[in-house]
Amino acid sequence: MTIKHVAPTKKIHSFHPPQRTLLGPGPSEINPRVMAAMSLPAIGYLDPVFVEMMEELKLLLRYTYQTSNALTFPVSGPGSVGMEYCFVNLVSPGDKVIVMRNGVFGGRMIENVQRAGGVAVVVEDAWGEPCDPEKLEDALKANPDARVVAFVHAETSTGVQSDAKSLVALAHKHGALTIVDAVTSLAGTPVMVDEWNIDAVYSASQKCLSCTPGLSPVSFSDRVVEHVKARKDKIHSWFMDMNLLLGYWGETTRTYHHTAPTNSLYALHEALLLIKEEGLENSWARHHRHHLALMAGLEAMGLRYLVKEGARLPQMNAVHIPEAVREREAEVRKTLLTEFNLEIGAGLGPLAGKIWRIGIMGYSCKPENVMLCLSALGSVLSDMGLPIQVGEAEAAAHHAYAQMHAQEAKRKVASIR
Repeated sequence: MTIKHVAPTKKIHSFHPPQRTLLGPGPSEINPRVMAAMSLPAIGYLDPVFVEMMEELKLLLRYTYQTSNALTFPVSGPGSVGMEYCFVNLVSPGDKVIVMRNGVFGGRMIENVQRAGGVAVVVEDAWGEPCDPEKLEDALKANPDARVVAFVHAETSTGVQSDAKSLVALAHKHGALTIVDAVTSLAGTPVMVDEWNIDAVYSASQKCLSCTPGLSPVSFSDRVVEHVKARKDKIHSWFMDMNLLLGYWGETTRTYHHTAPTNSLYALHEALLLIKEEGLENSWARHHRHHLALMAGLEAMGLRYLVKEGARLPQMNAVHIPEAVREREAEVRKTLLTEFNLEIGAGLGPLAGKIWRIGIMGYSCKPENVMLCLSALGSVLSDMGLPIQVGEAEAAAHHAYAQMHAQEAKRKVASIR
């Protein structure tokens, strides 16, 4: 036996990443408590202590999703695995699925339908526009045999939010189940699984939950469980077969399925506990508050939002890149990263080179990050010759915060009276 030695081009040392301010489309920054949880001792995934933690984790996820669904748990894998998990279990070969596409991730839903052997009926909306309920109603009337309706609640590629409650109600009116992508919305804006009667929903750990990437919280209604159990064919994925995972994440049994990522699950437990301690409504309000301040600053710089007011995601701010710097937009992002340790996101698909995506999610959603972003971006754009008065954006954000504080004080006085 001969051991091959690969000669590296440089000496390899332990990896120590730089400390960045993460204001892109994800991942978000991680709370020190969550980081500490990841470093706890590893134990077996069938250890009684770990099983007890799993039960708490499910309770915390039910709170965050606002559901009593028994089958609410984190899939081992990123949000894309959560997406595939939903489609591979709900879609049988030949099933007709209506998919609403208004961005990148609606497009990925279409591919999941096709790979599961289903027939995708695509309802198109412009990128940056919410999914149109009237278009869905028309599609359902034209396709009465549609088994599933799928849409993205919060489209990460554009920063637009659709009316999930109305879309789900329309699907149920016509006898279809629903799959909802809540990757970027969960804990940042309301996701009310029971109140909206969502059938299947998935999210991701690294967005507003501010946990390490690699877990996808999902939740399934009893209707979905019955639908999957009634399937005549085998689920076309062993790893993602809901029937098999019921044995590991179910209420009464714990049978071996796969080696669960124990330390990542510790981290998710702590991240969800932080949300519980803050309170969901307070988390939603925090994201909205800092969004208003960021928006005031960005607009003071002359930047225009892609999404119309009323449909904007507070945690994902997509703005048009000024014409004067469009040819240098990658240079802007590189300068922010190298000189300010600040990451923002680029546009995707037809919006590549046309928008920036600024995320304020979870632990990243705080006033110091808002002010740093405005100061750094204003400085870079000013250096590139744009007519930006340094400090003007920060002043606009401060004014927005002051107005919100004054309004809150008035509300408190009124409530006492």
